[in-house]
Amino acid sequence: MSNYRVFVEKYPEFQVEARSLKNELNENLQLSLQSLRLLNVYDLFGFTPELLEKSRYSVFGEIVTDSVTDECDLEGKKYIAIEYLPGQFDQRAASAVDCVKLIEPDADVHIKSSKLIILDQDTSEEDIARIKHYCINTVESRQKDLSKLTDTEQAPVAPVPVLEGLTALKDEELEPYCKKMGLAMNADDLREVVNYFRKEGRDPFETELRILDTYWSDHCRHTTFTTELEEIGVEDSFIKEDIEGTLNLYLKMRKELGREHKGLNLMDMATIGARYLKSKGLLDDMEVARRTMPAASMSTWMWTGR
Repeated sequence: MSNYRVFVEKYPEFQVEARSLKNELNENLQLSLQSLRLLNVYDLFGFTPELLEKSRYSVFGEIVTDSVTDECDLEGKKYIAIEYLPGQFDQRAASAVDCVKLIEPDADVHIKSSKLIILDQDTSEEDIARIKHYCINTVESRQKDLSKLTDTEQAPVAPVPVLEGLTALKDEELEPYCKKMGLAMNADDLREVVNYFRKEGRDPFETELRILDTYWSDHCRHTTFTTELEEIGVEDSFIKEDIEGTLNLYLKMRKELGREHKGLNLMDMATIGARYLKSKGLLDDMEVARRTMPAASMSTWMWTGR
């Protein structure tokens, strides 16, 4: 088993994302970039040469639209490489691992992905610094050192803090607390959280409050999960049959549960399994969320469970 790095770049006629980023930087940072190259970089660990070749144009790129190479000449070039911080979820890499395992189910591989932006040769150091500041979200990413090829770095593990005193908050303290913690919920929403944990007899972990706040978000819940899907098609691929089988199973469960009159959406897809198991008496410890709409709040959630 060996470690490799591959560089994936769209052929010129397909470089829509690169052109879009160039125009965005020019417009938002008042730059005058004439060209910009954008590459996806994959660091591959635990691959055999044979597995790499099988994956090259079935996982990392498409032979019609992409160039997938083992090297990228950066000598004398102005560039920025960006990677996720250790511990951040790398969806592109995780999806690539899943695809590799479809090719070789027993493969024990690890993948890290990053972005490489190659700029005009005459781009000033000042403009490069501005582009770095614009493109790198320091909460989740950082500049990548392309001289290193390793997967040994681990995120530091720190204990999750308990939000001491949250259950002791008074009504007049709720709104300032929302602002202090950067919460999407308002004071009325937070009051429900405080009341719940008072009944629990404890202050929550910060993770618990953050999860509630994210799930509370109207954008998260409604825009993403409850948008009605009017037509679902499955594109041709080597897993088309499996996907269609899963979709048909979902539709069969909807029919058996009498939910065909309900909206077909991602939320229904995500919860259908639990609903089905509960209907069969196989899930008696499920957490239940009940949505209420008091006048003071458009998004108050009451959490109850056994």
